[in-house]
Amino acid sequence: MLLFENLVPVSRTDAILRRLLALHPKLIDLSLERIERLLGKIGHPEAILPPVIHVAGTNGKGSTVAYLRAFLEAAGKRVHVMTSPHLVRFNERIRLAGRLVSSRRLNRALEFCEAANGGDPITFFEITTAAAFKLYAEVEADYLLLETGMGGTYDASNVVQHPLGVIITPVDLDHQAFLGNTVAEIAVSKAGILKRGAKAVFARQRDEGRDVLVRAAARLGIRPVIAGEDFEGHAENGRLIYSDEHGLLDLPPPALAGPHQFDNAAVAIAAVRHFGLPISEADIARGLREVNWPARLQPVTGTLLQLLPAGSELWLDGGHNAHGAAALSVALDEMQARRPLPLVIVMGLMNTRKPSDFLGPFAGKVQKLFALTIPGEPNAHPAPVIVEQARAAGFDAVQSRSILSALAGAAAPGAAVRVVFAGSLYLAGHVLHQNGTPPT
Repeated sequence: MLLFENLVPVSRTDAILRRLLALHPKLIDLSLERIERLLGKIGHPEAILPPVIHVAGTNGKGSTVAYLRAFLEAAGKRVHVMTSPHLVRFNERIRLAGRLVSSRRLNRALEFCEAANGGDPITFFEITTAAAFKLYAEVEADYLLLETGMGGTYDASNVVQHPLGVIITPVDLDHQAFLGNTVAEIAVSKAGILKRGAKAVFARQRDEGRDVLVRAAARLGIRPVIAGEDFEGHAENGRLIYSDEHGLLDLPPPALAGPHQFDNAAVAIAAVRHFGLPISEADIARGLREVNWPARLQPVTGTLLQLLPAGSELWLDGGHNAHGAAALSVALDEMQARRPLPLVIVMGLMNTRKPSDFLGPFAGKVQKLFALTIPGEPNAHPAPVIVEQARAAGFDAVQSRSILSALAGAAAPGAAVRVVFAGSLYLAGHVLHQNGTPPT
């Protein structure tokens, strides 16, 4: 899997990232030993970070971080953010005091860590995380919102020993080759970011995951607050109604689309209240209206939408596992109930997932499916594989050579249509690049 794309002309950043990618024979090799060694060489920046809110989970991590960032910035706070993967440019992974890191500053940090590492084996994510910590330690901010890359216990971000608080979003099946074959096993890994003395908020979990998380918290003396037990957020008359032991909030709906975003927003609000963040109800309301998180059921306007018949809708979602597909399916059901349109899915998928698992929630709902091989991704499922499994599951599926050819196929009947790009954040990055609307 390539972690950066040649979506823009080759740059100095691209050249550095290619060198870093070659430092370890494996893209993923979960361990803390290598990053701890490097952090020691560069002065342990992870020990001098602003207060950290650490977030792990299978789905919803990025959206939850986006809400927290929106709330904190509405309250006038300077916020560092670390997320992954990026969509178009690596810079998207590192936000310094509210702004994406500049290429000049990023390059200096990457090259500093490269020199300090001295050619020793280290994974791409580990060395870039060390560079991010260096940047976060150098630039003043009030908080750092830190998203894990994969798992928890051995994720490179887990070198932070004293977070202000920990959030664990829904745990489900994903990355089984690295984290375990059951929800309970995966939850053990996610629970690894819990730290004694740090408060914790858990999203609504499957029973087997919840039990693991609660036991892990108890061993550390943590009494977490849990969605559906200690707090609740739901849609009512077009509003977000949130309640916990502190009382009820009547708030505007999240700007991010989909009913699952009410759940993600509620988890972020619970963190605000449980962690004691200096954020008012007005700040939360403003944050809900202004939150932005690209490629999460994002409406696409502009160049690509203009290729479809009048009245059409174009959506982009980076969900890439069965849990994410289920959330997307429910959101599309709501859209179809409000405004019925023929539904077309344009799908690309990495070969770490089964197309049939992702497609299950859309059975009987899709008029046409166009399969793409994600450009530039050697670990992407070839489009014919997706087509074969989709047809076996009863879908009318065909292969497309490109994003543009898929849209041409969707537009061919000449009537308004609802087109959804889905299955991969890597595909989403290509869509945003082709549309000329990269994240900022």
